[in-house]
Amino acid sequence: MGKNETVKILKFHAEKCNGCLDCEKACSQIQFKTDSGGDKSAIRIIKKSGSYEMNVCNQCGLCIDVCPVGALTRRKTGVVTLDKNTCIGCQACVGFCPIEGMKKSDERIEPFKCISCGACVRACSEEALELVEVKIDDVKKVVYYKQGA
Repeated sequence: MGKNETVKILKFHAEKCNGCLDCEKACSQIQFKTDSGGDKSAIRIIKKSGSYEMNVCNQCGLCIDVCPVGALTRRKTGVVTLDKNTCIGCQACVGFCPIEGMKKSDERIEPFKCISCGACVRACSEEALELVEVKIDDVKKVVYYKQGA
């Protein structure tokens, strides 16, 4: 698989998750230089019906075309990134994201998202998270399918 055809995304093993939120704390350290987690984390672990679910960007890239100033691009690694210097803080990508993977925080004007850095994976003592390489086209197909297209 060549460049820009694949991307590393987070895979969640809900059965292993104990809800400690160490992954969120690790992410907020990368994103905001704090270990508070929550709205400063690109990964969110949500407790539902006695189990846990993960919400995080899946690197589908559908947000790229909605950005009016071109602040979102896909790197050679396949990861979608936001250029903070170009972003005007319109939040169009946050509102558009079909899986709510684009996040916003009251601490800054520009949104943020998972950059597949692996900090959350390293922080998870239960091994409930892993970075897996997938085809970008396969991720897009899943998103389109869930949207009814």
